Amino acid sequence: MRNRVVITGLGCISPLGNSVEEAWQALLAGKSGAGPITHFDASQHKTKFACEVKDFDPAALFGGREARRMDRFTQFAVAASMQALENSGLQVTDDNRDRIGVVVGSGIGGIGTMSEQVGVLTEKGPDRVSPFLVPMMISDTSAGMTAIQLGLRGPNMAVVTACASGNNAIGEATEMIRRGAADAMLAGGAEAAIVPLAMAGMNVMGALSTRNEDPLTASRPFDKTRDGFVMGEGGVMLTIESLDHALARGANILAEISGYGTTDDAYHISAPAENGSGAAKCMKIALEDAGLGLGDIGYINAHGTSTPLNDKSETAAIKTVFGEQAYKIPISSTKSMTGHMIGAAGAMEALICTLIFRHNILPATIHYANPDPDCDLDVIPNTPRPASPRHVMSNSFGFGGHNATLVFSRFEK
Repeated sequence: MRNRVVITGLGCISPLGNSVEEAWQALLAGKSGAGPITHFDASQHKTKFACEVKDFDPAALFGGREARRMDRFTQFAVAASMQALENSGLQVTDDNRDRIGVVVGSGIGGIGTMSEQVGVLTEKGPDRVSPFLVPMMISDTSAGMTAIQLGLRGPNMAVVTACASGNNAIGEATEMIRRGAADAMLAGGAEAAIVPLAMAGMNVMGALSTRNEDPLTASRPFDKTRDGFVMGEGGVMLTIESLDHALARGANILAEISGYGTTDDAYHISAPAENGSGAAKCMKIALEDAGLGLGDIGYINAHGTSTPLNDKSETAAIKTVFGEQAYKIPISSTKSMTGHMIGAAGAMEALICTLIFRHNILPATIHYANPDPDCDLDVIPNTPRPASPRHVMSNSFGFGGHNATLVFSRFEK
């Protein structure tokens, strides 16, 4: 026997808005979070646009001194965690804080701080490097600072599996509750990599869209004219609990996390296996973990990065798993609106899957105009679709061949 795990709270700092409701309404309206980069002068870069978080004021949340001691990705994680905890109604006390933990996924961590301090080292010498460089840079700081800010003494860790980090963080936190290591967890992802070094690195490997003339439509998953992903940023966290714990305190249960699978392609450091074999195995494991059959999945939130290789590979993987049933399952890539939030992507998409059960509508893949014969599934083109699925799936795949799939279910006692 294992504990059932449910979602009771949501928190969101994203390119579409800095609250759950604002981001959800933007998704339904088909808004893109893309625009010219304002974080730095991008005039010399091949890609001059991204999906930035707007109007985020960390000093107002944490105070100026504390905010300056956190990298932007940590600020996002802590802010989203505060929202998720408040939304859940879970009160942290001396009686329960040892049984509440944190897992945050981040693909890149504090690269903004690291890049900045490399400049200080080069220009001013080693003695002028900030004493906060190391704690601000390392990926586990977001989970650690969340625990400090909220007084949580349960299991605490970072997950680093590139673009699969958010899904893996939620999946591993779910396993902790399943085995009884915690009663509740804050789990999700955070990323803030819209910085010159990261953007340059992504550009030279050909990962980013260079559609500078039209940033708003640059992310076009599954479309034949796609040319790369759009960098996003943000932090999304979920409050998850054992079902018994949630029921005992009368929590508002939003959804159940019913399945989790994770694998590796063992194929290439940055390219997915062309036939999607590792991703397919991952989806099968998640389905088996949830105890579901092929006909039970009513929607798939695709990884759908808008890169030529990923979208083709993921389509092949879905066909491998579901066979002819694949053509009957609506799928969409909400990265067409949020951009690719890297370590926060899976968490953002978990939030979206959760909200589907509340609102009974499936978000669209926007900017879809030119069908690709290699991506011939039902991608919910351009317009949201009313639906009431009982079970939905969310995929995340990352550099290094990392695959992570979550299955969410409408809560039923």
